[in-house]
Amino acid sequence: MELSINDILHLSVKERISMVEAIWDSVVSETDISLTRAQKAEIDRRLELYATGETQTYSWKEIKSSFLP
Repeated sequence: MELSINDILHLSVKERISMVEAIWDSVVSETDISLTRAQKAEIDRRLELYATGETQTYSWKEIKSSFLP
């Protein structure tokens, strides 16, 4: 079965999200997507800052309100 973009746009949001998830899962299963050493080091650095309380966190509500009127 072949879907056009028009067919896809007529799906519900939930159906489109499910489709995107399925596409992403198929890409990941066929591709070696791994972090570089620098990316791993940055994640570790940020986790350490979080664990020691040296960074500030924000709720989704705070983030949205800082960008939306």
